[in-house]
Amino acid sequence: MEAIAGRIVLLWGWRRAGTAFVAGALAVLALPPFDFFAACFVSFPVLVWLLDGAISDGNGRFLKRLTPFFAIGWWFGFGYFLAGLWWIGNALLVDAGQFAWALPLAVIALPACLALFFGLAASLARLCWSSDIGRIAALAAAFGVAEWLRSFLLTGFPWNSIGYAAMPVPMFMQPVSIVGLYGMNALAVFIFAMPAILAGPRGRLSGLALAVAIVAAAGGFGAWRLGQHNADPSETLSVRIVQPAIGQSGKWDASLRDSIFATLLELSVAEPENGGEEPQLIVWPETAVPFLFTERPDALLAIGQTLQDGQMLLAGAVRTEVGGGSDARYYNSILAIDSNGEIVDAADKVHLVPFGEYLPLAELLQSLGLRQVVTAPGLFSAGSSRGVLEAPGGARMLAMICYEIIFPDEVPHSSNANVIVNLTNDAWYGDTPGPYQHFRQARVRAVETGLPLIRAANNGISAVVDAHGRIIDAFDLNAIGSLDAELVVGKLPVSPFKRYTFIAIILVFATIACIRHLLSKS
Repeated sequence: MEAIAGRIVLLWGWRRAGTAFVAGALAVLALPPFDFFAACFVSFPVLVWLLDGAISDGNGRFLKRLTPFFAIGWWFGFGYFLAGLWWIGNALLVDAGQFAWALPLAVIALPACLALFFGLAASLARLCWSSDIGRIAALAAAFGVAEWLRSFLLTGFPWNSIGYAAMPVPMFMQPVSIVGLYGMNALAVFIFAMPAILAGPRGRLSGLALAVAIVAAAGGFGAWRLGQHNADPSETLSVRIVQPAIGQSGKWDASLRDSIFATLLELSVAEPENGGEEPQLIVWPETAVPFLFTERPDALLAIGQTLQDGQMLLAGAVRTEVGGGSDARYYNSILAIDSNGEIVDAADKVHLVPFGEYLPLAELLQSLGLRQVVTAPGLFSAGSSRGVLEAPGGARMLAMICYEIIFPDEVPHSSNANVIVNLTNDAWYGDTPGPYQHFRQARVRAVETGLPLIRAANNGISAVVDAHGRIIDAFDLNAIGSLDAELVVGKLPVSPFKRYTFIAIILVFATIACIRHLLSKS
């Protein structure tokens, strides 16, 4: 181990940058669909050793001393985000004639920008770098801060946060109910980087003992929480999820709209498996309705004729709203439709995708001939507040559309919801790791909030997940059909102080790092 570490420490130039890049890319194997979390026990020690070799004599200017650390962190992040997000480019190939030119921006420029956060993490760690467990704590605290910043700066994009690599199974997802995703990010880096101390002269036993204790505590708490049944089993909801797997290229083809709508209706009225009861709630994916209801009132009549008395349909659709002038507003929405064919409630998407659903600096970019990627009559408008939809059986559903589910802070603490409903359309990304990564983040959000999850995806992965993150039933990617399941609705206890827990974790790691740094100077 010491020989390997020594060689990595002495790397220079392009070899140092290339090793950091490969180490970051290797860490992606810990994410879905691979879930080979052991890869991070290689990637992060390599990162630590590369940073060990970047220590300057300390006589230069402040920024000059940080630059080598920033460069290594950036190359590590560039490898991580390039290998983990390359599939975003697939969305631009759906309409290649319009958007193929932007492929380098999505596949290379976006990872390069996100890598700045990892460069920042490495730079922050440099402030309290030492030669033993202190540097591991410094790296964990710095990544915790950087990943928190990534969740909200420039509208935020916390996709593939490091903490997800440490939560491959429900047992290890449970601690997120106490420390939140931000706390898990810091803890994950601390654990993954700990093997680096095996190459050092001091702190081996104490460091490994602390890491083992944290893992054992997380696993023990997870096993205990999985055995708890806090929701009232009498409060159940029978739900049917429709997964039509409509190809994205033909989704808004005018000649196919009637057949797409007919497919949705047909799947909605399929006979329940094993002679079960008819579902109380039917759920269609995001923007499943291929037209505006204002232009096709006959479609609402058809839905009313399809639903049985007491049933409700949640349909992903574009909702239009005419303002005081002649201009209309368009919303990416979930519409609640009853058995009379009436829209009784709606929830609009609040957190829109930049460049996908709206254009920042719209007037300027539209004057240059640019438009958003998602096909719609016009630019989408953001909803004013997060909606809670009432459903049969006393279900109060927190509506989250598409990638809203990846944002921990998008769930209002004051919500009286007892289930999350997440509608999405991952057909944009084809048969790539993207849909698997999205589904894992949705499962973790269920655990973090203590709320069960109903997830309808156009081409998958559609699923019903309990509040512990366990899959009750699911459709695989590109499957076509209707999925029936019984879901116990209700909220499990979670810590209301997750943000304060995260701050405490950062302060503990930062304190350890600073103490060891000062001792190394004395």
